[in-house]
Amino acid sequence: MEKAASRTSMHSIVPMPLTFGSLFAGIGGIDLGFERAGMVCKWQVEIDEYARRVLEKHWPNVRRWDDVCTWPQPDTERVDVICGGFPCQDISSNNQYKQGITGTKSGLFHQVVRIVRDLRPRVVMLENVSDLLVRGMGTVLGELASLGFDAWWDCVPSAMFGLPQRRWRTYIVAYANGERFEASDQWIASRSQRIEWGKHDRLDEAERRAKDGPSFLGRVDDGVPRRVDRIRCLGNAVCPQAAEWIGRRIVAAAS
Repeated sequence: MEKAASRTSMHSIVPMPLTFGSLFAGIGGIDLGFERAGMVCKWQVEIDEYARRVLEKHWPNVRRWDDVCTWPQPDTERVDVICGGFPCQDISSNNQYKQGITGTKSGLFHQVVRIVRDLRPRVVMLENVSDLLVRGMGTVLGELASLGFDAWWDCVPSAMFGLPQRRWRTYIVAYANGERFEASDQWIASRSQRIEWGKHDRLDEAERRAKDGPSFLGRVDDGVPRRVDRIRCLGNAVCPQAAEWIGRRIVAAAS
């Protein structure tokens, strides 16, 4: 009887949720998605003052820092997952110089490498524009491999998650070799989950309505406080629905 009671009590133990730290947090697109997936945010790093004010409003009890170059601090809490959408300016095709991962801004990826080396999370999740595939993907995967991480990745559109826009983004999920994830967990690289534009019912119409609607205004002063800041931060934000979709799979694979 005592052994049976012991087994029952062991099965009733609730597992601790995964914790995560957010680099280049912006206004918290990844953070919101990961929280919806059941993870707990422990710290955020974001250099933009307005974005930090947004983070403080929604995550008042989470520790924040303003510079990835001086993070982590000696008392930084270790986390299960480190995530971040590192700067895309030098990678994007909209940049005429296209310096790629060696550029001044996009080169901050190497700060991610340093932080991951110091804190040794179980999982790393990174986001960037689709142009990363031709302007730095080899470097990103090589650096992660040098730290002992295997990586899966794919480039998917926000329309996959219900948004009325294409907005292709590259998502990378890297896990420490010792995690021993199963081959069946390789969900993000599955070509069967890729979206073909011809299959998107009414996507073009949805995009047109979004652009023609009252919310699609120029970046000018229209009486709304800090509107330019809001639009800039929204434009740089990671789709929370995408982060939640990825986060749920990280949680499932790591449990």
